[in-house]
Amino acid sequence: MKFVLDVPVATYVIQSHGSGQVVINNQRYAHSLVVMPELLITDWPPKNFADLTTTHLENLAQYPLDVILLGTGERLRFPSRALISPLEKKGIGVEIMSTGAACRTYNLLITERRQVAALLLMD
Repeated sequence: MKFVLDVPVATYVIQSHGSGQVVINNQRYAHSLVVMPELLITDWPPKNFADLTTTHLENLAQYPLDVILLGTGERLRFPSRALISPLEKKGIGVEIMSTGAACRTYNLLITERRQVAALLLMD
């Protein structure tokens, strides 16, 4: 039987998540942020789901992404169709889920070498 060491292929890996916080590369964050395999944006403006605007999402279209995971906080909330449709028109898939689910899905997708961004709202 052959064993293969599964080493993360990304610079930024989510190590843990909990109520209102995530740990990425041994650093705890308790505010909204965007994490991609090779980029971490810690000054992402929306503080909570209600603050989220089309501009916050459209700014991410400059990156070569296959999919965006929108973590809406501890509970699942769906943004208006108008908010996410500009990204979908550019061929970027958008998946809406709780922040915990977005963290787990992000880590899975980076092992597949997918071009993914996790937009994580803590509230």
